[in-house]
Amino acid sequence: MSLKEQNEVIKKEIASFNARKSLLAAAIIIIAAFILNFFLPEDPADFGVLCTIPALLMIIYIFVTKRIIEALTIGAVVGFIMCSSPGDNVLATFSESVLNTMMSEDIAWLIIVCGLMGGIISLIERSGGAYAFGQWASKRAKSEKPALMWTWVLGCIIFIDDYLNSMTVGSCMAPLTDKHRTPREMLAYVCDSTAAPLCVLIPITTWSVFCGRILVANGWQEDGASEIGMFVKTIPYDLYGWIAALIVPLVIVGVIPKIGPMKKAYERVAAGGPLAPEGSEKISILASDKGELEIPENPKMFNFFIPILVLVGATILFDTDMEMGVLCTLGVMFIMYMAQNLMSAAEFWEIIIQGIQNMILPLMLMVMAFVFADMNETIGFTAWCIESATKVMTPATMPMLIFLVLAITEFITGTNWGMYIIALPIIIPLAMQIGVHMPLAVAACLSAGVFGSHICFYSDATVLTSAACGCDNFRHAFTQMPYGFIAAGASFVGFAILGFIMA
Repeated sequence: MSLKEQNEVIKKEIASFNARKSLLAAAIIIIAAFILNFFLPEDPADFGVLCTIPALLMIIYIFVTKRIIEALTIGAVVGFIMCSSPGDNVLATFSESVLNTMMSEDIAWLIIVCGLMGGIISLIERSGGAYAFGQWASKRAKSEKPALMWTWVLGCIIFIDDYLNSMTVGSCMAPLTDKHRTPREMLAYVCDSTAAPLCVLIPITTWSVFCGRILVANGWQEDGASEIGMFVKTIPYDLYGWIAALIVPLVIVGVIPKIGPMKKAYERVAAGGPLAPEGSEKISILASDKGELEIPENPKMFNFFIPILVLVGATILFDTDMEMGVLCTLGVMFIMYMAQNLMSAAEFWEIIIQGIQNMILPLMLMVMAFVFADMNETIGFTAWCIESATKVMTPATMPMLIFLVLAITEFITGTNWGMYIIALPIIIPLAMQIGVHMPLAVAACLSAGVFGSHICFYSDATVLTSAACGCDNFRHAFTQMPYGFIAAGASFVGFAILGFIMA
């Protein structure tokens, strides 16, 4: 989409936005929440099914308006109103949640890593490395299917972290798939499905380190195995990860057809429409989408490969610390690009700042998702869902119920790692108590987290993949949903069968 077309889309969106209706809807929702507060128990632990109100409201609002930041904000405010006492300053409670979120180590890490990743991507584009790679790859991928298979293979290679995977693969492969008139929704689906799903299938990823620590910290350690060793035991049973990743090549070659919203995306492009859906320019970090791409004379492909190799290698070298990987990569890129006289030192830092600026909207989405998750924790949403499910669990049904319940909560909350912190301390002792095969029970929880990361409109993986691929995150999540639900349905059946076999 050209810059002129992007401006036309923005003008059209502004013209169609009815501010009065939006204000009225928000006011009605907030007033209704204050009225409801008078009829609620004082302790949020006693809310029961009413704790689902903010989540349901937020999902409905997203589908009606397609405005995700607004939906997350209203949902969080409604939840804090429900938890408040008469006379409480709800605005102060909301403000405190935002402040605590912004001051948390997780968000600080996200801002540093994702912001600088935006800078790295902008530098690779400006150096001509991405262009040179696209030219090289286009000679070997002369149609859409090989181009998408290259995308899938590259995603399988860069497995160390889902953020690193999505942002690197999406931004690098977009120029190639654009040449073959591939809808950005399809590119985003392929990238997203080789990010989080692969992270639970390989023992040297950021996910394996994080999850392994939680497993051992909560009392599951067999025969003195290491944290990674305990994680490895779950890999054969991480059904959603396996199925979601393996479905992708089947979709690419056409064994599984384009269905639902994805089919409509292809129809839009075939009719001469834009490759990216409306609104994508707001979240895209691609310089080509913003009319800022400058290609130097005689671009070199090593300006693409060396930074990527350094990023992956340094991340692994520093115990899968992606922050160190990003910082090392920027240092190497500075030396490389200065030595080639591709840009001045001032230009180098200006490009980094521009890349960070491109990440502002994705980072805002993730901050509000964390605030919404904080509200859900305060209101006891995830704990209530788990406790409700445990009442009907048996050794045979526990794996499939864990996957079903946590997949639903993850779709709503969108915080995979946050859910693991809440759910695994409950699931591990419960599985020990009723005699469930532990790797299977834990894998059901991990699979549910991957599903949430994969499908939720505002999960970190969805937002970052959308930004890197230049695709509106609502449309990205909506178009990949049918394939995610296929994988989830097959996983549910698989956990049901394994649960009865291994009970």
